[in-house]
Amino acid sequence: MTRRTKYLLDESDLPTQWYNIVPDLPEPPPPPLHPGTREPVTPADLAPLFPAALIEQEVSTDRHIDIPAEVLDVYRLWRPSPLYRAHRLEAALNTPARIYYKYEGGSPAGSHKPNTAVPQAFYNAQEGITRLTTETGAGQWGSALAFAGAVFGLDCEVWQVRASYDQKPYRRLMMETYGATVHPSPSDRTAAGRAVLADHPDSPGSLGIAISEAVEVAAADPGARYALGSVLNHVLLHQTVIGEEALRQFELAGDRPDLIIGCTGGGSNFAGLTFPFLREKLAGRGTPVIRAVEPAACPSLTRGVYAYDFGDTAGLTPLLKMHTLGHDFIPDPIHAGGLRYHGMSPLLSHIYHLGLIEAVAIGQSECFAAGVRFARTEGILPAPEPTHALAACIREALRCKETGEEKVILTALCGHAHLDLPAYGRYLAGEVVDHDLPEAAIQDALARLP
Repeated sequence: MTRRTKYLLDESDLPTQWYNIVPDLPEPPPPPLHPGTREPVTPADLAPLFPAALIEQEVSTDRHIDIPAEVLDVYRLWRPSPLYRAHRLEAALNTPARIYYKYEGGSPAGSHKPNTAVPQAFYNAQEGITRLTTETGAGQWGSALAFAGAVFGLDCEVWQVRASYDQKPYRRLMMETYGATVHPSPSDRTAAGRAVLADHPDSPGSLGIAISEAVEVAAADPGARYALGSVLNHVLLHQTVIGEEALRQFELAGDRPDLIIGCTGGGSNFAGLTFPFLREKLAGRGTPVIRAVEPAACPSLTRGVYAYDFGDTAGLTPLLKMHTLGHDFIPDPIHAGGLRYHGMSPLLSHIYHLGLIEAVAIGQSECFAAGVRFARTEGILPAPEPTHALAACIREALRCKETGEEKVILTALCGHAHLDLPAYGRYLAGEVVDHDLPEAAIQDALARLP
């Protein structure tokens, strides 16, 4: 019998609703707070940054939210995405475990990010907005929003973290090809950027700094709004098409996952894969272990604190209850730029606080080794971010080799590395090192929590 490698859904199987996990949780998540009054933020507080439809989704308690037909039409360019069985990786590891991966690299931007960029651009265009500002780390989110802006006729201005801006010039060129304007962050174009440069002229930047710059510019322009690629509830909501499709694909496979693993920076990719499975678990229709994997150089879940903090460095955003390393924590310029964020999604932090998921941190040397091993067996060169999840998958598969356990492992391969080859070049040249993150550096940043 021929073994099956891909599990494909037809376009007619594309989910027509996003899943909101909030009403299924045993406790509601803590609300964002106004930084001045320390009272829960109101829709009016958020109106200068987001269109009304996204604000409604941010605070919604509806279990399912319909995906607009205009968004579904764009989704069909790459969705439904395939679910793969990693037969060759399993054979190379000589493991009895069955490894599956949901591949999001077939989107126009090469990652999962268009799943939320497209609806965000659509809702802004519907409200008459003409310009979007945003930040980006590795450049995948900036590329996705630049693409979505082109689809719906919006100008897009992107602040890219300086370390990634320098390391990944082709991501910048991709954004510019889609029509976006790209600045390195910190920049001299904003008060937030100039303040950082005054103290640290050679700052490698961070997502927190880039968010401050993008928010500052959007708040000052009535025709502009800010778009965020991770962290907030509505962003995680849009990504749940990944997990909803995966549930149907596992039905085709006649299998079910025992362990679900995803990389985490702000949390959107991880939430998109796992929330529909967590819904099934909470309803008693499965018992998978759900494991988040973060970089050892920026370990917000495993070494941060669960506290109210700003989502940006300059303190322009509402206060969010999240696992944080401190809003002015500047991570080392690791190659997985999309995971260099000081805090974790408030919703995902709440779920972790409730004990519904677990988390581990892995150094980048092990992650790149996993990425190379995956590429040489499965043929897809994974972006540096999902190599963290792959490293954890390989750890578990090798453990199953020792125990003989036929565990079913699912992960999200959230993007390819075709524009991240210099990072692999440094790894292959022996230039990638693991960053020892001193506890004193974390405690120093945490001491300045608001």
